[in-house]
Amino acid sequence: MTALHTETRHCPALLVGAMASGQGKTTVTAALARYHRRQGRQVAVFKTGPDYLDPQILAMAAESPVEPLDLWMAGEAWCRQQLYQAAGWADLILIEGAMGLFDGTPSSGDLAARFGIPVTCVLNARGMAQTASAIALGLARYRDDIRFHGLIANAVGSERHRQLIADSLPADIPLLATLPRRNELALPSRHLGLIQTGETPERDAELCRQLDAAADTLTDSPLIELPPAVGFTPGETEIPEPALAGRRIAIARDAAFTFHYAANLRLLEAMGAELQFFSPLADAALPDGSDAIWLPGGYPELHAAELAANRTMIDSLHAAWQRGLPMLAECGGMLYLQQYLTDLDGATHTMAGLLPGRGEMRTKRGCQGMQSAPLPEGTLRGHAHHHARSHDTLAPLAHGIRSSHTAPGEAIYRHGSLTASFLHLFFPSNPNALAQLLTSIQSPTEHARTGELHGTTP
Repeated sequence: MTALHTETRHCPALLVGAMASGQGKTTVTAALARYHRRQGRQVAVFKTGPDYLDPQILAMAAESPVEPLDLWMAGEAWCRQQLYQAAGWADLILIEGAMGLFDGTPSSGDLAARFGIPVTCVLNARGMAQTASAIALGLARYRDDIRFHGLIANAVGSERHRQLIADSLPADIPLLATLPRRNELALPSRHLGLIQTGETPERDAELCRQLDAAADTLTDSPLIELPPAVGFTPGETEIPEPALAGRRIAIARDAAFTFHYAANLRLLEAMGAELQFFSPLADAALPDGSDAIWLPGGYPELHAAELAANRTMIDSLHAAWQRGLPMLAECGGMLYLQQYLTDLDGATHTMAGLLPGRGEMRTKRGCQGMQSAPLPEGTLRGHAHHHARSHDTLAPLAHGIRSSHTAPGEAIYRHGSLTASFLHLFFPSNPNALAQLLTSIQSPTEHARTGELHGTTP
């Protein structure tokens, strides 16, 4: 274990929480990042908990990459080191919370308390006035280890509405900002959350206009003043072994497969891997010389017809599987590799057929939450977030272990050299297990025998 620096770094920091989901945390965090970026400041933004979609919006606002910051999934030392590094270059650190401030174990409030970061809470004030003060008072007084910085009222209907809220607050809970009740400030969403960036230039341009409009609403509010500086110390970080030196990792990345944590990519490179990105939508085959394959999550259901039509890529994946190349498929990647996928319109598409199973999208029911994956190579931590189910599958190798519930988590499948699950893995949670997972090549004979045991060799 090693820490490269020992000095304390100081940087203004603020965690944007709320009483619940759907209050406008992402809009406020993005607006605040956008405002300070327009003032020429460097802004480091983090998202509490696992999330692929909100960070894309926040990254556009801040013009810098956004990392997840989760005490359970990543660990305190990793989180501490990320904050310490950010304090070395940023003029402001912003953290968007998850769900309500005290929801989950650990919660966003736990994160703020652990690192001494002041908290502001966003409240959707539609349909209330003075009651906003009671909610803010409860959030501020619920724990004595939280530094409560003030309230942000969202969806405020008029100046009179704003004044009623402001007048009802106690003197030590300031109203930092109000956002007006305007539909154009609402960020668009679909079944898994916010609509991601990069889908079309037109959509990205419209999103930039929304972020600028949201930032404009903060002008002249107390919220634009830099919050108190926080002292950050380095975390004890482990230098990964070069266990992937010389290995080429083929990683699916296109409109259908977008759920990559930057921390996962950095770890692969730190362990010596060469990253080869490819598109299951557009490319005819896997990159030359691939030693392992990672198919992350995304939105294959929105591109199922195009994925199904690219038979040369599917043939290339089959050939790699037959050669025993290690393959990891997460959530959307697993749905792509199964035999069939029924999309949100009810249309069923023939998919890659590398893994027995029929995927089916659902508009409401699904699974989300923190889970660890007990693999033969070791246990990695991660999470589930999907509105889908699979049936007619193999018998699972194992099930995910939920962080705060005893019920079995997501099924984990092992088919030859292919490991697949609805789980999204956070690679830094166990680099050694990851390295073993991506280097365990099976001989063609052993590989065929594994398929025959399940009775489903492609």
